[in-house]
Amino acid sequence: MKQTIFFLVTLFILSSCEQREPGKSSATLSEGIPASAGMSEERLARIDGMLNEAIRQNEIPGAVALVARNGKIVYQKAFGMADNESGRALKSDDIFRIASQTKAITSTAVMMLWEEGKFRMDDPISMYIPEFEVTGVLDVFNEKDSSFTTGPLERPITIRHLITHTSGIGYGMIDGDERFRKIYRKAGIIDAFTSEPVKIGDNIKKLAKLPLHHQPGEKFTYSEGLDVLGYFIEIVSGMPLDQFFRERIFEPLGMDDTWFYLPESKHDRLVSVQAWQDEKWIRFPVTAYYDPDYPIKGAKTFFAGGAGLSSTARDYATFLQMYLNQGELNGARLLSRTTVQFMMANQIGSLLGDGGTYYGLAFGVLDQKGADMGGRGSLGTFSWGGYFNTQYFADPKEQIIGILMKQTQGAPADQTGWKFQQLVGQAVAD
Repeated sequence: MKQTIFFLVTLFILSSCEQREPGKSSATLSEGIPASAGMSEERLARIDGMLNEAIRQNEIPGAVALVARNGKIVYQKAFGMADNESGRALKSDDIFRIASQTKAITSTAVMMLWEEGKFRMDDPISMYIPEFEVTGVLDVFNEKDSSFTTGPLERPITIRHLITHTSGIGYGMIDGDERFRKIYRKAGIIDAFTSEPVKIGDNIKKLAKLPLHHQPGEKFTYSEGLDVLGYFIEIVSGMPLDQFFRERIFEPLGMDDTWFYLPESKHDRLVSVQAWQDEKWIRFPVTAYYDPDYPIKGAKTFFAGGAGLSSTARDYATFLQMYLNQGELNGARLLSRTTVQFMMANQIGSLLGDGGTYYGLAFGVLDQKGADMGGRGSLGTFSWGGYFNTQYFADPKEQIIGILMKQTQGAPADQTGWKFQQLVGQAVAD
């Protein structure tokens, strides 16, 4: 009997060690008062005025803003409307389509598998998705029927190319080149989200047959490379992407409000996509490209690693806090400190231009020139955003996270993004 009890206790301890990092661990995000985290409550209140004025000027219908420092949420407020037509006010725990903010989560999953020795960063993607063996660079495009010819690749597309947007793959309806929008449309490529009964693997196999903008590694071209890597994760891990995210990232970090398709119990928290039309905010209509209610409608089978997730400000702040903690949160380690350092390093040289940022393996990262320009954070601040007007940044030096969630299309007057980051920075008081 004693031996049985000893065996069970030992098994429990070993099981616990698999889930939690031994030794010192950082706590998860929790609420705190600004002064305890070296922030000025009075200065943070300037965010209130800025967002209320933006709503009054019809720049945005509403927003949820969150600021955290040193693991403490010191500011989290909701402003304006989640849906103007129904009169539903925004709440701080409402759920937003985060679109391209999905990319950093997919990149994290890729690097978790890299840490397990599943592949090398410079492996050709055709080793795992053979359809890419036929990919070529656009040579001649026929305007009449969107047909094309291609030239051969000088080097294969690698996983590193895909994760850094240097593969040459395009981005369909948001592509900067009209030729590629037409080619993708003719081929029936789904760019990011759909309510149709399509699976990501089927989409990527079609994408592999289409031309590239340029030779792999030659330029930075924002692309569907992370969708390709979402399918790659399924192949390498043997798990559907949604299941991998849930079991390996969301559950360990406590991100219960982040999903490709929301459970029914969360449907009423999804914020409407809104557009300014005829002097009022209206629900963005169904288009030829997507139904904006895809997180709660349709087949729910398309797991887009580049843009498919929905989440809350707090959940995404939790994800970013894991990075500020060098890969660990509340005892759950997703990545090694050395891997996080590798991911934050410049992976593309000067291909992003000389605007003060470079690209790593998951984020745009502020270099010294960008930091010296002011208003964008310290050296090493990492950031990105999403198609439906969401933004985030995290400053490792100051241990600050800023999240600004909105849900609009066609709001060109909106200046809340840069203003929010500037106002967060000026609230540091220590």
